[in-house]
Amino acid sequence: MNVEQALSQLKEKGYKFTGKREEILSVFAQEKRYLSAKDVLSALQMNYPNISFDTVYRNLSLFEEMEILEVTELEGEKRFRFQCSTTRHHHHLICLDCGKTKQIHACPMDWLEDSEEEEFQVTGHKFEIYGYCPECSSAAVQA
Repeated sequence: MNVEQALSQLKEKGYKFTGKREEILSVFAQEKRYLSAKDVLSALQMNYPNISFDTVYRNLSLFEEMEILEVTELEGEKRFRFQCSTTRHHHHLICLDCGKTKQIHACPMDWLEDSEEEEFQVTGHKFEIYGYCPECSSAAVQA
């Protein structure tokens, strides 16, 4: 997902184009990590000093609902990032320090195909692995 695709998706669904929405999406285009609503609010306050947390959060929720952004919860707080552009099933490694993510294409749910749980209809699942990326691990060792 990128800014142009997201804006096009909004337009197709009849949502109004605003500079604030474009700037929120631009914040995600510049980052390869999960961001909190507070992170987004801070990034927008230079150009929109009176923007409210509610405005940011409403737009993030809309983008999540439209599958423009994906969401996870870290340290009890929702975090958002652009929806992955790959259509291949995958999961993520997430650095707890810098928030960077990396796709992994192994799935722990593969066991279900070989199990006796055939009568259980899975409608979705999420699997994330938390830890520290090489850069953050190195920085911690040097500190």
